[in-house]
Amino acid sequence: MPESTVTEYLAGIAPEADRAALQRVVDIAREVAPDVTEGMSYGMPTLLYRGKGYAAAMQTKAHLALYPFSGSVLPAFDDELADFSHSISALRFSAEQPVPAELLGRILQLRKAQIDEQLDRKR
Repeated sequence: MPESTVTEYLAGIAPEADRAALQRVVDIAREVAPDVTEGMSYGMPTLLYRGKGYAAAMQTKAHLALYPFSGSVLPAFDDELADFSHSISALRFSAEQPVPAELLGRILQLRKAQIDEQLDRKR
């Protein structure tokens, strides 16, 4: 996939229901961390927080996915994610079965806190 910003990537998503579902994830991510920037990480258009991979929302042939760039974020929510296919690094969902906004917010808040802790510890 050629490099693009998150905004450019989302603009090219079809069908509209998938685009809207991914945009919702990005909007919630921006609510949790209003100062995110757009960039690339692991070849994916990514929201960066304090220069670190914070979240990517992508479309695949089989599903939509959230990638929080941490192997410990999603396992912290295993019980609440029981209705969703997920691994330690990817949360798979669909436009028809979106992740509840409140849960997405908590997932993204944990990732933000991890980045803050990591970078503040280095000071």
